[in-house]
Amino acid sequence: MADVVRKVEYFSITVPNTAGKAFSVLSTLVSARVDLLACIGVQRGRRAQIDVVPADTKRFKTAVKKAGLTFTPEKSGFMIQGTDRSGALTDHLKKLGGLKINVTGIDALSAGEGRWGAIIWVAGDDVRKAARVLEATAAARPVSRKAK
Repeated sequence: MADVVRKVEYFSITVPNTAGKAFSVLSTLVSARVDLLACIGVQRGRRAQIDVVPADTKRFKTAVKKAGLTFTPEKSGFMIQGTDRSGALTDHLKKLGGLKINVTGIDALSAGEGRWGAIIWVAGDDVRKAARVLEATAAARPVSRKAK
């Protein structure tokens, strides 16, 4: 099975580095039924930065506006998902390098049960060219979930 590559966007918010703050921000998104494809949090001195990749950017923007949260748009990248194999990530990096597209960041991991995933970030000027070489779909499709 071929890897699935889709263009994604990520957004950041800086919050106080205190217990429960990440939960507060993320539970607000959960309450608004915002599905996240990825979430990364890091300490920045007395503050913390939370980066999120929403499945549905429009729903995300509506939810954060309604909640009064101030996320800033950061950049576009490419989410890759597929069957885990030796060289899975390097196959895609080779395509980008072949066109002299510099990768500015990578988040990758094994998803278990023979699956893997990654997000590859490139400079803004290279997004269109990278989308073509990676054969990326235009955007992540919203994920619908049944209410529990």
